[in-house]
Amino acid sequence: MDTSTFELKSDINGRMHVSLKHDSAHKHVSGEAEYIDDIPEMAGTLHGAVGLSTCAHGEIVSIDLAAVRAAPGVVRVFTGKDVPGVNDVSPGGRHDEPLLATDRVEFHGQPIFAVIAETREAARRAARLAKIEYKPLPHYLDVDSARQNGGALVTEPMTLKRGEPEAELDKPPFRLQGRMAIGGQEHFYLEGHIAMAIPGEDEEVTVWSSTQHPSEVQHMVGHVLGIPSNAVTVQTRRMGGGFGGKETQGNQFAALAALAAKTLKRPVKFRPDRDEDMVMTGKRHDFVVDYDVAYDGDGRIHAVDATFAARCGFSSDLSGPVTDRALFHADSSYFYPHVKLTSQPLKTHTVSNTAFRGFGGPQGMVGGERIIEEIAYATGKDPLDIRKANFYGQPGSGRDLTPYHQQVQDNIIARLVDELEHSSDYRARRQAIVDFNRSSRFIRKGIALTPVKFGISFTMTAFNQAGALVHVYNDGSIHLNHGGTEMGQGLNTKVAQVVAETFQVDIDRIRITATTTAKVPNTSATAASSGSDLNGMAAYDAARQIKERLIEFAASAYGVEATEVEFLPNRVRIGGEVVPFDTFVRMAYFARVQLSAAGFYKTPKIHWDRQSGKGHPFYYFAYGAACSEVSIDLLTGEYMMERTDILHDVGKSLNPALDIGQIEGAFIQGMGWLTTEELWWDDKGRLRTHAPSTYKIPLASDRPKVFNVKLADWAENAEPTIGRSKAVGEPPFMLAISVLEALSMAVASVADYRLCPRLDAPATPERILMAVERLRGM
Repeated sequence: MDTSTFELKSDINGRMHVSLKHDSAHKHVSGEAEYIDDIPEMAGTLHGAVGLSTCAHGEIVSIDLAAVRAAPGVVRVFTGKDVPGVNDVSPGGRHDEPLLATDRVEFHGQPIFAVIAETREAARRAARLAKIEYKPLPHYLDVDSARQNGGALVTEPMTLKRGEPEAELDKPPFRLQGRMAIGGQEHFYLEGHIAMAIPGEDEEVTVWSSTQHPSEVQHMVGHVLGIPSNAVTVQTRRMGGGFGGKETQGNQFAALAALAAKTLKRPVKFRPDRDEDMVMTGKRHDFVVDYDVAYDGDGRIHAVDATFAARCGFSSDLSGPVTDRALFHADSSYFYPHVKLTSQPLKTHTVSNTAFRGFGGPQGMVGGERIIEEIAYATGKDPLDIRKANFYGQPGSGRDLTPYHQQVQDNIIARLVDELEHSSDYRARRQAIVDFNRSSRFIRKGIALTPVKFGISFTMTAFNQAGALVHVYNDGSIHLNHGGTEMGQGLNTKVAQVVAETFQVDIDRIRITATTTAKVPNTSATAASSGSDLNGMAAYDAARQIKERLIEFAASAYGVEATEVEFLPNRVRIGGEVVPFDTFVRMAYFARVQLSAAGFYKTPKIHWDRQSGKGHPFYYFAYGAACSEVSIDLLTGEYMMERTDILHDVGKSLNPALDIGQIEGAFIQGMGWLTTEELWWDDKGRLRTHAPSTYKIPLASDRPKVFNVKLADWAENAEPTIGRSKAVGEPPFMLAISVLEALSMAVASVADYRLCPRLDAPATPERILMAVERLRGM
């Protein structure tokens, strides 16, 4: 689709490239926003709960559910044997994730049976009465133990290679090896997983699901029930947060609700307790990165050989593409002349890890930044100078090819970093911090400026498509439906702005309705930062079709050329006459003009060959940079966020207010991942950080004392995306790497910056204190 004719006006309430409030903002703060648990329950609604494994790995010897069935209020108990279709909810089609375990359990907390009762409390109490006997088997909970077990994988690994790294590692004068452990992360959305199913006629069932991927839920429900997708309707009005955790993990709750609803012919709702939700659903993948790097005296990288091993859990889920994307971003913003990157998606007896904002990219990028940090401390240089020396060059420079052989054609990282370096006064502040640390006995400070280069597109090419449906009613009001899902990020507002811009009407004319598989089929997940790119273009395509029909009608009815028909703010100029938009639409209706259209968009240019490790997997890159300053207490390891300055590239922003909100939120969430959020399993495979009491997300008080966020307003996407904008969901998450690097500098001060502290993530106060003590002893 050619978007070069997509002209932008500027004098209407609802145009693109201006800050409009989130369409549901007033409902969020007033409590009027309706989530699934707010929907009035139909008469006869039943409630479900899940019986979970108490063994990390073992064969199920016997199951006694007599007490469960006899508990007050219990209507039915389901096991895997009651599934009429296929007892499987694996998203990748590998059939390695049973809806309900039957013969074997592979993590502590795996669902074994489901209880349906008159109330949620009755179902939850009954689920605890089961008597299950296991024959324990050896269990492996982390990367190291999984490797010792022979390194069983949940999916095929991938290797990216360019040049001759094996031969070139010995040639430069300097070489280093190291290892970094990078922790996982719990999604901790405000609204947990929930699904409600309502049975219909024949095979039909309607499911309300808190999901980022309604079409996959539709497919999974049909798969489990043994019915075609046309019998399943999935609806999602909004989610109270998703962050990737609701891309696949909602499948089991929706499938269980639908199974019970169709069997019992009554509505059924599943809403797990927060503890159960955290125990039985996947998280961000933990990684261990082993790297071998050769570099010269100026700190310029010559060759890299690195392995990215991930704790994937018991099944594949999305671990293949997650570990792939980690490799795609292991270069961070840097050119590696000779490089070999290998993934190792390891099977562990823990919950199957899944998508999380950045989708493996943050873990890969942290590994890349650790390499830069290692070189900086080894050479005694400012890490920012090492970063600049290794940045990708412009096309044709010979330093513009990624490890996956895609040319970096839109590189603006050097300009972004230079601007932030000056606006944040980085050099003077760093010198002041070095001076402060020389004389401070108990408090040490650190500062770091780190870049972000993040590829935008699903690496599975087929997912880069979207549909939308637009109706213009004869009173001039507009109905919009698209395949994206709203999880608080403002997607609906941005897509509505696109439609308002196309017709040149106020955004108040546009009604955004719940995402439903009955209106827009075969949608991709709202993920990979592609929601606005894909659905905005699909909505534009639908609106464009209607607009062209209206122009053709006006030209014919008034006897003018099509070029003499112009859409103005809330009105249409036809030759020398100006007609209000609603009047004009009514005229078109009576002239039998079709006022409805289905739009479609597929991302151009992208292609990828995983076997060869070559292709053009990303349509474009989004860039950013952050400068963070911290202070740490040498006696306790505690730290404070003193200041953060961010300059981020969103192209020509569709809605600057929403984009800045996304950047701020992503940074704080990334900061939590790298500093306070720690997942911990005991030796029996039990997740012990399964509640707010033991899992520490960042609070408002943890934000930087000074927090400056600015969009690179000079940036514009070189590709013809919607309004020349760029994605903003995931890229700013990695800006928080600046916090980890700043903490590292503060720790390094105790050894006069001679040694890289090699802080693992999350850099909790305990880890910082241990690093301080370790460096003091060197």
